[in-house]
Amino acid sequence: MTVRLIRSIVGLALTSVALSALMYRLGSPLAAVFELSVCAGLMSVIFITTVSFTARVSKERLSVRRRERFMKFWYLPFLVIASGLLLSRYLRIPQFKIPAPSGAQDVRNVLWNLRHVDLFGQIVMLLAGAFGVVVLFKEPKE
Repeated sequence: MTVRLIRSIVGLALTSVALSALMYRLGSPLAAVFELSVCAGLMSVIFITTVSFTARVSKERLSVRRRERFMKFWYLPFLVIASGLLLSRYLRIPQFKIPAPSGAQDVRNVLWNLRHVDLFGQIVMLLAGAFGVVVLFKEPKE
């Protein structure tokens, strides 16, 4: 909800870190590792690279845009609060039990011995993103 793109990217990365911590706590360390490396790492780098190639908006235009957005969505905070109150009053959230893992295995064993193809794909995606950023920022030789 911010107009500053870098803040939005940092917010996305922090949300991804929180989501990966939640996945780890819920017993899915592999999904947590992939979420952390791809979403918090690679996607943030790609977005920051994209933002660096865009043009800035003037402060006057930015303030006009903020006022227009505020006038357009002034009712939204009230709607969210009212919806939350109604849902919390009339909707009972069921308590789900997470089943215990079938075999308590070490994450290192699963990654290196059982899921090595996924790990290879993860490495290829990270390297492709890193090389893509290097190619985009490479200065031409004179």
